[in-house]
Amino acid sequence: MLRGRTRRGRGPYVTDDDPLDAAQERRVRAVLALGGVPQADLPDGVQQVRLRLLERAASGREAPRDVSAWAAVVASNLAMDWHRAKRRQERLGERLAALRPAEAPSGEESSVLSLAVARGLDQLPDAQRQVVVLRFYADLPVRSIAEQLGVPEGTVKSRLHSAVRALRARLHEDEVV
Repeated sequence: MLRGRTRRGRGPYVTDDDPLDAAQERRVRAVLALGGVPQADLPDGVQQVRLRLLERAASGREAPRDVSAWAAVVASNLAMDWHRAKRRQERLGERLAALRPAEAPSGEESSVLSLAVARGLDQLPDAQRQVVVLRFYADLPVRSIAEQLGVPEGTVKSRLHSAVRALRARLHEDEVV
């Protein structure tokens, strides 16, 4: 790969072709930590930087001139992504809490509803299931979904509409709602 040195006894993810040396790894950890990523998530962040560097090499692009600086920028971007995902999860939790009825359904009712929704999702065509998951579970806006899938926004909206209609019909058919 990029560099061929042997490092032994450093954990399960370090290979002979590890693209980050010890100093670079410490720098990545520091950037992630200073970016507000919790200690428990730092190893995953370091692995993401390694993965991006390996993907870059595998795609045929040349190695960055300064791997350490490149890795620090990637780590900084990962820290921002971590915060965005955290905020998205918090907003999703708030939205779900606002939708929750005053009297929460019993555990059994909630399980029945969850199971019915999962079955309904399984029966949707792949394209519809994909946009439902991205919109309602990943909390992505329609524009982002369209960009990620490479389709027009209208197509995403149409798939969402059809999927929600099919799920609603399935839940009524199963007498869940």
